Amino acid sequence: MASELDWLLGATTSTDDHGYAAYMQGIETLLLGRNTYQKVLSFSPWPYAGKRVVVMSNTLDAIAPKLAGEVSLQRGSVREAAAALAASGAASVYVDGGKLIQSFLAEGLIDILTITRIPMLIGNGIPLFGDARRDIRLAHLRTTTYESGFVQSTYRVAAPLATATNC
Repeated sequence: MASELDWLLGATTSTDDHGYAAYMQGIETLLLGRNTYQKVLSFSPWPYAGKRVVVMSNTLDAIAPKLAGEVSLQRGSVREAAAALAASGAASVYVDGGKLIQSFLAEGLIDILTITRIPMLIGNGIPLFGDARRDIRLAHLRTTTYESGFVQSTYRVAAPLATATNC
């Protein structure tokens, strides 16, 4: 039986990490959605050792005992989570999880997007951006291409576009 990440794991035979290690060096805190956290729990070893990890969930009862002290649970709205992270001094936060990213984008709480396109068309799954409720203007900062075919682009999220109104 195929796992939900087989497409990603089979996307390349390259040993290049496609900039992941360098990128993660600049990340202080990871904010994971519940589904992403539960998926990452199956990885061995835990991929975020040494990083502050916060799981955003209003339905999760507790963090896995093996990660007690390494991972914390944040409840409430995305605005409350952003405020709590800011109050705790978190400066560089990586938001991961399709639904969580969608919620942060909808609330205007993401400053920089790094999007890596992988040479694979996926037949189904959870869309990364879904219905953003409005157009979001991006300002291109840089693009890096890799021999494997991966293309990584970084954008600054610009001011939202005004929504059309009926006159």
